[in-house]
Amino acid sequence: MEAPNPDFMREAIRLSVEKMQAGHGGPFGAVVVKNGEIIARGFNQVTSTNDPTCHAEVDAIRKACTVLGTFQLDDCDLYTSCEPCPMCLGAIYWARPRRVFYGNTKQDAAAIGFDDQFIYEELEKPLASRQLPMREFLREEALAGFRAWQAHTGRVDY
Repeated sequence: MEAPNPDFMREAIRLSVEKMQAGHGGPFGAVVVKNGEIIARGFNQVTSTNDPTCHAEVDAIRKACTVLGTFQLDDCDLYTSCEPCPMCLGAIYWARPRRVFYGNTKQDAAAIGFDDQFIYEELEKPLASRQLPMREFLREEALAGFRAWQAHTGRVDY
């Protein structure tokens, strides 16, 4: 397996600092690389867009998928300035890149106020024990959408 390219990580780090200082959001940057070229750059824009999902990795994934015209990042590498949070990790798994390289650790992020440990802990708890109340509601009616998906001849499986 080829070694990570420090230039790509440095670009993610550069974005994390530049975009944070420009007032876009927290100090996080990411790039998606395919065939040795950066195809998308992302940075945290949570506070500037009032979008709690606009993390650097999610931003980079969205942009890369647009560039490639697909919902999967086959044969792509993701370089991110920090170990992905639980939300970004989920997005990364759905996007299916080849590899992920990160700079700062989640402990480094926690030390400056970006602590996601409570989310990891919540995911381990049964639904009834979580801080955010969750309960099943109108499941039988909701199953209609799943049945329609199963019967849909034009669906694109992913």
